[in-house]
Amino acid sequence: MNIHPYTIDISDDILDDLKDRLRRTRWPDEIEDAGWDYGSSLGYVRELCEYWADGFDWRAQESAMNELPHYRADVDGLGIHFIHARGAGPNPIPLVITHGWPSTFAEMLDIIPLLSDPASHGGDAADSFDVIAPSMPGYGFSDRPARRGMSPARIADMWHKLMTDGLGYGSFVAQGGDWGAQITTTLGLSYPDTVSGIHLTMASGGSPIPSEDELSEAEKEFLAHREWWQQAEGAYGHQHRTKPQTLSYGLNDSPAGLAAWIVEKWRTWSDCGGDVESRFSKDEILTHLTVYWATQTISSSVRLYYESGKAPSQLSADNPVTVPTSFAKFPVEISYPPREWLERFYNLARYTEMPSGGHFAAAEEPQLLAEDIRASFRGLR
Repeated sequence: MNIHPYTIDISDDILDDLKDRLRRTRWPDEIEDAGWDYGSSLGYVRELCEYWADGFDWRAQESAMNELPHYRADVDGLGIHFIHARGAGPNPIPLVITHGWPSTFAEMLDIIPLLSDPASHGGDAADSFDVIAPSMPGYGFSDRPARRGMSPARIADMWHKLMTDGLGYGSFVAQGGDWGAQITTTLGLSYPDTVSGIHLTMASGGSPIPSEDELSEAEKEFLAHREWWQQAEGAYGHQHRTKPQTLSYGLNDSPAGLAAWIVEKWRTWSDCGGDVESRFSKDEILTHLTVYWATQTISSSVRLYYESGKAPSQLSADNPVTVPTSFAKFPVEISYPPREWLERFYNLARYTEMPSGGHFAAAEEPQLLAEDIRASFRGLR
């Protein structure tokens, strides 16, 4: 497998064009006192885009990201970008950690040092990991798939090939949330001889759903909340699953449109109490937005929903994940299954209820998540 070092370097032409488009945005109107009730707040999106055009320093973010060791690998004919941070400890465990949507690999920037070099961050060197943090195909600095079929199961196969054939690991562990959770689940399901354990922050479970008389009260509440959430918050996902290309024209052409589509999710899905900047600075949000914009990967990123719908997970109560599975339950996650639900589909070894945090756990609560990952895999050393 061809693996070579990689440096992030977005051209000045792309950045100049971005600023020009932001300054020429044709803004929509808004209902008086709408706030966020109708979707992304006009006032906040304008404020964010004005800063994106005239205050945000991409070069500073780029320089900070390039302090980590970046690589690109040719996996099944696609260039895959990843960070590979070697563990600073006596026996580091290889760990592939996968982001979701609408974040990027940059969600992992704060947690990578906590896992690769715990001794420098209040932990024990014996808990170190070799951390591999890839960009999914069609996201960021990985190539965009040009053919049908790039599903989470296909990505799991690619990750397995990267970890074993590419990086030479005989065994490894995996972690993820959102799409990363589905990919991580598939790794545990499909490769139990190589994947020693998995850690999740999100899991919807498999199918079919048990009959109501088989469900606990907590499971019934979980399923009712999941149904409510789909009705109240799931419109974006339905669009992604059904007509992603139609959406892509606007998001790929208008940075303000891209910002509005994504920042609403960072606000709604995080433990921010309605104030997105209580969790994420403008610089953090705009780092993700700039990665999507500069690489033109918003269209390929949302296509993953369509492809997933065509290749559903094989997880079921009759075909569960048999490797030890840890689950960290963050209180403002999209989906918060109870222990007994997870036990139907996973070999659940650890279940941790976190005091705070939401969908973007690695960025919101990196210390909490890192500590739970360390504890989850400590018995494998």
